[in-house]
Amino acid sequence: MVATLLMLDYNCSSHLLVTGRRLVAEKLHSFIGIDIGGTNLRGALISSGGEVLQRFRMLSMIHEGRKPFLDRLQQGVSGLMATADAHDLSVGGVGVGVPGLIDRHGVVHSSVNMPALEGLGLREQLESQLKLPVRCANDANLIALGEARYGAGQGLDSMMVITIGTGLGSGLILNRRLWEGSNGFAAEFGHVTVEPEGFPCPCGNRGCLEQYVSATALRRLSGGLEAAELAQLAREGDHDAHQLFCQLGRHLGIAVAGLLNVLNLDGIVIGGGVSASFDLFQVPLVEELQRRTFAQILAGVGVRQAALGDDAGLLGAALLVMDA
Repeated sequence: MVATLLMLDYNCSSHLLVTGRRLVAEKLHSFIGIDIGGTNLRGALISSGGEVLQRFRMLSMIHEGRKPFLDRLQQGVSGLMATADAHDLSVGGVGVGVPGLIDRHGVVHSSVNMPALEGLGLREQLESQLKLPVRCANDANLIALGEARYGAGQGLDSMMVITIGTGLGSGLILNRRLWEGSNGFAAEFGHVTVEPEGFPCPCGNRGCLEQYVSATALRRLSGGLEAAELAQLAREGDHDAHQLFCQLGRHLGIAVAGLLNVLNLDGIVIGGGVSASFDLFQVPLVEELQRRTFAQILAGVGVRQAALGDDAGLLGAALLVMDA
């Protein structure tokens, strides 16, 4: 026996898009995934099979302070919970992705783009408000979980997922499990040093990979052009724009080669907004890998583009509680 569950696409201007989905007519489990960004706050109600049943998107408004932000977050989650209840779905928990250092207890220790969250016990706060189990993790780690289970990482036992956007995030999957390190802070690959006396980084180091491989880096090195503009120029034959992407690929290749030599991974998955220009930096990236990685280690390593787009972090956040 089957029933139709409405799949809703909800944003805070009250716009609804409705399509039909067929699901087994019994009490089903669902999970909520949240992706917190400096600009946007996104969430989704996700089935135990990885189907996005409803989503919301709103401005984070984190600049207004911690309380207004938490109120908006609770508003979005409450909407998803109401939909689950209306369709006889139980909600098994909430997973939350946060950019920055967040420990196993859900305390935000550092968030460069959202300092208002620093020191916040996010897990404890949300559990007290929502009366549901909550787990929190670095947002790039959750993108890695999503891509590993449902996206470009399927079939890879061990891999690094690298997201190149405003900054550079990463998540490490070892033997099909997220590697969080001793206290939850693992895989800050963007802060591997590639130029010892290079550009200063907000983390306090100099010459971090993120300062050379990110949309921010491209903007700085080009004198203010956005990554998409540079990519268009490079494809139209602009030498300087093309060289910036080659330089990005070389720096990324140097860092990834060291990673492969240490961990002997099955693959690398590259996502984020700048990955749309993968064709412009793929060749120098691969050349550096061939130059700097043991041939026996590099053999069979796949370098792939991410497959899930913005949904990777939402799915990974749901998996965080689904697999707990």
